[in-house]
Amino acid sequence: MNKSGFTSFSQKQLVALSWWHDGSPFCEKDGIICDGAVRSGKTTCMSLSFVAWATFRFSGEAFALCGKTITSLRRNVVTPLLPVLRSLGFDCREKYSQNFIDISLSGKQNRFYLFGGRDESSASLIQGMTLCGVFFDEVALMPRSFVEQAVARCSPSGAKFWFNCNPENPMHWFFEEWIKKADEKNCLYLHFLMKDNPSLSKKVIDRYESLYSGSFYERFVLGKWVAADGLVYPEAANGRYTKALPGGSGEKHYISCDYGTVNPFSLGLWSKFGSCWFREKEFYYSSKKSGAQKTDEEYYLELEKLANGFSIEAVVVDPSAASFVECVRRHGKFKVIKAKNDVANGIRRVHEAFKAGKIFITPECKATLREFSLYRWEESSAKDCPKKENDHAMDDIRYFVSTVLFEDEDDGFFAIAADR
Repeated sequence: MNKSGFTSFSQKQLVALSWWHDGSPFCEKDGIICDGAVRSGKTTCMSLSFVAWATFRFSGEAFALCGKTITSLRRNVVTPLLPVLRSLGFDCREKYSQNFIDISLSGKQNRFYLFGGRDESSASLIQGMTLCGVFFDEVALMPRSFVEQAVARCSPSGAKFWFNCNPENPMHWFFEEWIKKADEKNCLYLHFLMKDNPSLSKKVIDRYESLYSGSFYERFVLGKWVAADGLVYPEAANGRYTKALPGGSGEKHYISCDYGTVNPFSLGLWSKFGSCWFREKEFYYSSKKSGAQKTDEEYYLELEKLANGFSIEAVVVDPSAASFVECVRRHGKFKVIKAKNDVANGIRRVHEAFKAGKIFITPECKATLREFSLYRWEESSAKDCPKKENDHAMDDIRYFVSTVLFEDEDDGFFAIAADR
């Protein structure tokens, strides 16, 4: 092992590291696009190569490192990158509060600004800058307006673009406009699989393969741009994750809530047994089916009935249910947490929680089991969207998993890296 901590690179990683260098057959390309499986070594090689290229070609210039959020960018790119750079002799001075890093080597210094491309408004953050290069981590999670604005900032001679991502829907704008048009845009395109990362052992690869199923498996393990179709949770619909409560009583308890007046209202009581959470029981009410609407106070009484006999850590509530959140807070009995509500990431997290044996549904939760058999992906959509029907227990499960089990994760995709 050398002083940087790397034992070896695969051939594909070596290309990603050196494509821009004089003598490379790709040195005249304007950019590089790397997509494919999770943990396939894309980000580490690309970020290291990006800084090396910037230092080799420029001095006293500005560059951008972009992620969906600055938090995810720091976690996925900056935090693992800086120790490697320092071990190679780079001086890295991070101005945390101002979101930039000054990186220097052998008398040459450049500034790397950090940007989050969370939504359409993010484009204004980068507008007006002049950049010599821009690096996009998980570009498929960013809005097109932000990416195009950042690319437009790269006007100096010799500027280059760097993109990496895991696959999404095949109708996604980045797949259509950049991957399919890589030659037209004079970009090098590299497709990565887990086998392209020598630091992953077979045990680690097997673990990641076990985390996903369906379209998530095809995307995150096989690295394919495929559409999500059919049932959202097919294995749950087949009863794989239906399980009776263990003996004894749970150690912790939460309640998750999807609020509805005209649409159904769903509550789920979650109890922790060891490392597993069980949806122990539920309340589900459809005003359409019953022919009568309930008020917030009536729903609150149902919440108290469900919680009776349990010490509730918090109630995780649909973030749009402002009136019900206020009603629960006014009674002063339960702590209220507004749920994380990124649908696609939330569904991915629920899949991971099921596959890892972290959550189970008891047979008593009949409304949930019914919805599992009906909850389907929207067809012919450029985004992964489940149909807005039979989704109320599905939503409150997603709120619980995203907000409690994945409380430290933001809404950018994240998978834990293997030790090097």
